[in-house]
Amino acid sequence: MFISVFDVFKISVGPSSSHTMGPMRAARDFRRRVAGLDPVATADARLVCILLGSLAYTGFGHRTHSAVLIGWGGMRPSTFDRQKAGALLERIAAEHHVELDDGRRIFVDPDAAIVEDRASKPRFHANEMQMRLVAPDGRIVVEETYCSVGGGFVLTASEMISRDTVLQEFPGVPFGFKSSAQMLEMAAQSGLSVAGMKRQNEMAYAPDRDIDRDLMRIWAAMDECIGRGLDGEGILPGGLNVPRRAKSVASKLRASFGVNQVPLHGAMDWLAAYAMAVNEENAAGGKVVTAPTNGAAGVIPATFRYYLDHVPGAEPAHIPDMLLTAAAIGGLIKFNASISGAEVGCQGEIGSASAMAAAGICAAMGGTPAQVENAAEIALEHHLGMTCDPIRGLVQVPCIERNGMGAVKAVAAASLALAGDGTHLVSLDACIETMRVTGRDMDSRYKETSLGGLSVSVPGC
Repeated sequence: MFISVFDVFKISVGPSSSHTMGPMRAARDFRRRVAGLDPVATADARLVCILLGSLAYTGFGHRTHSAVLIGWGGMRPSTFDRQKAGALLERIAAEHHVELDDGRRIFVDPDAAIVEDRASKPRFHANEMQMRLVAPDGRIVVEETYCSVGGGFVLTASEMISRDTVLQEFPGVPFGFKSSAQMLEMAAQSGLSVAGMKRQNEMAYAPDRDIDRDLMRIWAAMDECIGRGLDGEGILPGGLNVPRRAKSVASKLRASFGVNQVPLHGAMDWLAAYAMAVNEENAAGGKVVTAPTNGAAGVIPATFRYYLDHVPGAEPAHIPDMLLTAAAIGGLIKFNASISGAEVGCQGEIGSASAMAAAGICAAMGGTPAQVENAAEIALEHHLGMTCDPIRGLVQVPCIERNGMGAVKAVAAASLALAGDGTHLVSLDACIETMRVTGRDMDSRYKETSLGGLSVSVPGC
């Protein structure tokens, strides 16, 4: 099994990798398919997108509608520009068409093109989209079903049927572990760390790539997001009137420098401030890095920034191996369970991110492969059963604070693992399988539909 570290960590746009980034990528792919048709077939035809499952229930709050429109218009998440996106949406609203690269204009009515179908049941995934080009007589010229499976990953219906094969994108890697048991066995036989094995896999997959340089670019994007979030002020968009708090928390923490009897839990406050900074940026529609999703994008950056700022002897040179270690754990979770809140609840988002972060910081602090696996298991275990219940479908409450708590648990899990020798009762494999089964059995109201939990328990929401 192989999922590249650069697929796990991708430049994205808020507020959701599955509800914003995924639909944008799907729409852009459908645009490519339409562009390949004979011009006669596309004449006077119109674009339609039917949202199913969680996308139908919470897509509006996650800006899915806008994401589809600008994806049809040719924009991609990796080069997203908020001003250009706004201008594109205004042009579509005024002119009722998108322009293909060859100059052809395809009709789209932004008020009618995106349909929220809450009556039909998705066939392949909880985040499902049916995109169509429809002729004036109602005939479907071309259509495709897309599934946004978390972290910005998008699969077509046919790919969903052979999902395991799709995730095994490149079979020629030297350490193709599909489980944590295989990972530990390979580490023992090779004498390599988890990061060392993952690095060898990446080198086999893309031998000409400068892995460390590109990983430091990913980290720079994460760290810059923390910086923007710590400078951000005001009310987050969406109507909940949630104030940005990361800046004020960080300001109070800076003011306590040099003061006698600073409480030890100040370190936890820094973790929360870093994580909240990222997810306030995400909620505002800013640029973030999927880690492994947008909704959980703050956990890993916060944990790694904590390592650099608060752990004695920390070295920025450890960051690439930390990201490689985290990606190895994230790949196991994605392959054997899910990182999608719409599929398994928030245990798959914050839980996965916390496990990945715990593994990364444990490795940087000298953890053995067994201790790294233990750290990931501890962090994931204590998120089992967590539901995804965003109020009004916005990635704000409880999502922003949950990132802070996920980062705190990651550091605690790494510390506990380092205090032992890696021997423990519950394996990471068992924990991942438990998360999968728990997610399968979880009522759909608690899986990013905003039909249960806090979504319906808060008065006025």
